[in-house]
Amino acid sequence: MSAKDEFPHEWMDSHAKVAINDGSVQAERPSLGEYNHHHLPLGESSITLEPSALDTDQLFPLMETKLYKRRWVMLFIFSLYSMSNAFMWLQYSIISNIFMHFYSIDTLAIDWLSMIYFLTYIPLILPVMWLLENRGIRDVVVVGSAFNCIGAWIKTGTADPNMFIMTFFGQFVCSVATVYILGIPSRLASLWFGQQEVSTACSIGVLGNQLGIAIGFLIPPILVPNVEDMDELAYHIRIMFYISAGVATLIFILVVIVFQEKPEIPPSQAQAQAQSISADEYSYTASILRLLRNKNFMLLVVSYGLNVGCFYAVSTLLNRMIIEHYPGEEVNAGRIGLTIIIAGMVGSLICGIWLDKTKSYRQTTLFVYLMSLIGMLVYAFTLNLGHLWVVFITAGVLGFFMTGYLPLGFEFAVELTYPESEGTSSGLLNCSAQIFGIIFTISQGKIIDHWGTVAGNIFLCIFLLIGTVMTGFIRSDLRRQKANIQTEVQTVSKMTADLEGGVAPPEILKEGKL
Repeated sequence: MSAKDEFPHEWMDSHAKVAINDGSVQAERPSLGEYNHHHLPLGESSITLEPSALDTDQLFPLMETKLYKRRWVMLFIFSLYSMSNAFMWLQYSIISNIFMHFYSIDTLAIDWLSMIYFLTYIPLILPVMWLLENRGIRDVVVVGSAFNCIGAWIKTGTADPNMFIMTFFGQFVCSVATVYILGIPSRLASLWFGQQEVSTACSIGVLGNQLGIAIGFLIPPILVPNVEDMDELAYHIRIMFYISAGVATLIFILVVIVFQEKPEIPPSQAQAQAQSISADEYSYTASILRLLRNKNFMLLVVSYGLNVGCFYAVSTLLNRMIIEHYPGEEVNAGRIGLTIIIAGMVGSLICGIWLDKTKSYRQTTLFVYLMSLIGMLVYAFTLNLGHLWVVFITAGVLGFFMTGYLPLGFEFAVELTYPESEGTSSGLLNCSAQIFGIIFTISQGKIIDHWGTVAGNIFLCIFLLIGTVMTGFIRSDLRRQKANIQTEVQTVSKMTADLEGGVAPPEILKEGKL
C-alpha cells in the first residue's frame, strides 16, 4: 500500500485537512500568504507570522508532547507549601497590637516581622534562581519547604515576652523559604501544563499563596484573643505556633515523597523547544543580561513591583488602619483581609482562564492595573466613614483587581521573555516587588502615624497611577505563543507537502500507522 492510499484519521485531524477521493490525496493547505496573516486574538494585531519564519529550510520539528494527570498533584502540593509559608508571613501583623503588647515592642519592630520576608528575598533571589536553573524545580521546592518547617518549629519556643529576638529569627528562617516559592508558579505551569491551560495553572499556583494569606488574616485573630493576662496570651500564641509547625511538617514530608521534577514528555511545543537547548548553550549570566536589556520586560518589572509593593503595604498595615477607625475590631480586621484575598483569588482564577482563552496579555494587564488604582482610591476615601460594611465591599473590590494582578504579571513576563527561564523572569519581578514592599510599608506607616490613613493610602495611589502609565507603554510580542503557533504551522505545511508528493511523513512511519 502506498503512502497515497490511506492515513490514520487521528493524524489527519490533528495535522491537516485531507480528503481521500478514489485513492488520491488532496490536502487542503493554506498558502504561506494565508499564514502570513495569521493574527493572534483580541488586538495583538502587531504579532504576525512572517514568511521568513515559515521558511521550510528553518523548520522546527513537531516534537512529541503529552499531558499527565499527575500535573495537578504537583500543582496541589506546591500550593499547599506556598499556603503554609504565606500564613506565617501575616500571623504577626494582622494582630500587631496584641504582639506589640506581648513583646513590648513598637510599630516598626512589628512591621519588620512582615518586612523581613521582603528584605531576605532581595540578596537571595539570584543564587536561588541559579539553583533553579542548575538543580531543577524539585530541589528548590524541597529545600524551601525544609526552611519553612524549621522556621515554624523555632517559633514554637518563642511564646514568651522575652523571646522576641528568637521569634524574629524563626520568622527570618521562614522568610528564606519564600525565596524558594515566589518564582515557582510560572515555572511549574510551563513544565507541566499545556498551551491552553498554562495561565490557569499559574493562577492556581498563585492562589495557594493567596489562600495562605487569607488564612493568615482570618485565623490569628481567632486563635489569639486580645486578653490582658500574659500567661493566657502566651498559651494562645503557643497553640498557633504549634499548629503552624505541624502543618509545615506534613507538607515537607509530602513534598519529599511525592513532588517530581518534570514530566517525561514536555506538555507543549514551546516547552519542548526550550528543553532542547543543551546546558552548554545556556548561560545563566547571559540570560539575566538579556532580560535587563529587554525594555518591555523592565517596564513590567517596575510596574509589577509598584502594584505588588502596594499590596504588601496594605496587607502589613491593615490591622493598624482598621483599628485606628474601628477600635477593638481585630477580628473584623482579619475578616476584611480575608475578603481582600478571597476576592483576589477569584480575580486571579478569572484572569488566568481569560488569558488562556484570549492571549490578550497587554490589554488584560492594563485593565486590571487601572481598576486596581480606582479600587485603591475608593478604599482610601471610604475607610473612615464609620461603616464596616462599606469597608468590606471596597476592600473586596480592591482585592479582586490588585491581588488578581499577581499571576498576570508572571504570565506576561514569560510571554515577553521566552525562551528565557520562567524562574529567572519571575524572580526579577518578585525582587522588584520586595524592594517596593519595604519602601511602601515603611513610608506608609510613617505617613499614617503623622497624617492619618487617607494620606497614607493616597501615597500608594500615586504610585499605582505611575504603574498604570508604565504598563500602557509595554509592547507585547508574545514570543511563547508565536513559538507554539509557528512550530505547528510549519510542520503542517511540510507534512501536507509530503502528502501531496506521495511521501509518508516520518512521524507516521515511526509510529507504524501505515
